[in-house]
Amino acid sequence: MRAHKASRHKITVFIGDVLSLILIMGSLMYLIEGPEHGFTSIPTSLYWSVVTLTTVGYGDITPVTPLGKIIASLVMLMGYGILAVPTGIVSVEMGRASRMALNPLECARCGEKRHLVQSRYCFRCGERLATASEQP
Repeated sequence: MRAHKASRHKITVFIGDVLSLILIMGSLMYLIEGPEHGFTSIPTSLYWSVVTLTTVGYGDITPVTPLGKIIASLVMLMGYGILAVPTGIVSVEMGRASRMALNPLECARCGEKRHLVQSRYCFRCGERLATASEQP
C-alpha cells in the first residue's frame, strides 16, 4: 500500500501522457484515413487508438493507407512500452518500501522491535542490534 501511495503522482502523470498520446494519435488517424476507411469520427478514431495502444487490437477498424499503417505500427510498438512503465514505477516504490520495512530483530537491552531493516543500533537505547546470524 505504501508503494502504491508513493507512486500515485508518477502514475497520474503517466496516465495524463497516455491520454494525450491517445488523443493525438486518434486525431491524426482521423485526418490521414478519414471516413472512407472507417475512421468516421474523432471518437471512433480515439477508440481505435485505445484498442491499438493497449495491444487489444479488435480489428474492426484498420488503417488502409501506407502512412496510416506506419502510424499504426508506431502506436502498437508504443503500446508494449507503455505496459512496462507503470510496472517499473510501482516496482521501484515496492523496493523502497521493503527497504524501509521493519526489522524482526529485537533489541537485547530494551526489547524494542520496531527497527528499520538497515538499522545496526537500537533507535531507543543505542544498543548494537544482533544480525540474524548472531541470533540464538
